[in-house]
Amino acid sequence: MATMAAAVLSIAACGSNRNRPKLAYEERPVELLYNTGFERLQSRRWNDAVDYFQEVERQHPYSEWSRRSILMQVYAFYQAGSYTDAIAAADRFIQLFPGSPSAAYAFYMKAVCNFEQIVDVGRDQAFSQAALAGLRDVIRRYPNSSYATDARVKIDMVNDQLAGKEMTIGRWYQRRNQPLAAINRYKAVIDDQAFQRTSHAPEALYRLTEVYLGLGLKEEATRNAAVLGFNYPGSPWYAEAYALLGEQGADRPETAPEAQRESWLRRIIPG
Repeated sequence: MATMAAAVLSIAACGSNRNRPKLAYEERPVELLYNTGFERLQSRRWNDAVDYFQEVERQHPYSEWSRRSILMQVYAFYQAGSYTDAIAAADRFIQLFPGSPSAAYAFYMKAVCNFEQIVDVGRDQAFSQAALAGLRDVIRRYPNSSYATDARVKIDMVNDQLAGKEMTIGRWYQRRNQPLAAINRYKAVIDDQAFQRTSHAPEALYRLTEVYLGLGLKEEATRNAAVLGFNYPGSPWYAEAYALLGEQGADRPETAPEAQRESWLRRIIPG
C-alpha cells in the first residue's frame, strides 16, 4: 500500500482540464495505471480518471490498454461535462482505430456530446444540427446496433427541437406583420417529413389558417384547417382554428379534401 500511495498523485477534480496539475511522470506498469483510472471512474472522480488513462496512452501508446484508455477518456470527459474534450478523444480513437468494433461507441458519443449541448429554441441551433448529423451517421454506419436504436429516439427529440425553432421564427415574423415570411416557416414544419411527426405540426397548421385568414385567403385557410381537423381532431389547435373560421365568416371544415388527406397521410405514414 505504501508503494502504491507513493506512485499516486492526488489531483483535485474541480477546475479546468487544461489548467489543473497533471500526474508527475513515473514509469509504472500499464495494469496499475489503467486499474487506478478505472477505480477513479467508479468513484466518480472523472478528472483523476482522465489523468491515469492519458498516462496509459503516454507510457504505452501501442498497447491494447491504450486503445481502451481512449474510450475511457471519452466516457470520463462526458461525465465531467467536458464535451469538447470528449469529442476530441472520440475523434482520436476513430482516426487511430477506424475498423475497431468500438468505433461505434466513439461515433455515438460524439453525437451524444452535441445532443447534451442543445440549447433552447430561442438561441442558435448549431448543436442540434451537429447532433442530428452525428446521430444519422451512427444509424447509417451501425444500423443494427443498440447505439442506432437510441439514436433514432434522440433524432425524434432533435427534430422536435428544430421544428420548435421554425415555429419560434414564424411567430416572430407573424407578430411583426410579415405574413409571407411566417408562412414559409410554418410550411417548413408541415412539409418536412421529419417535422410532421413532431408536437409542433398541429400549431403550424393552425398558424397557417390564421395567417391566410389575415390575408383574406379563406380557401387556403379552410384547407389547412381541414388537414388539421383530419389528422388532429382532438387537438386544441383544431378547436381554435374552427372557432376562428367561424368568426371570420369562412366555411368551417368537416374533413380535408380526399386528395389532400391522402397526400398528407402518405407523408406521415409512408405506404
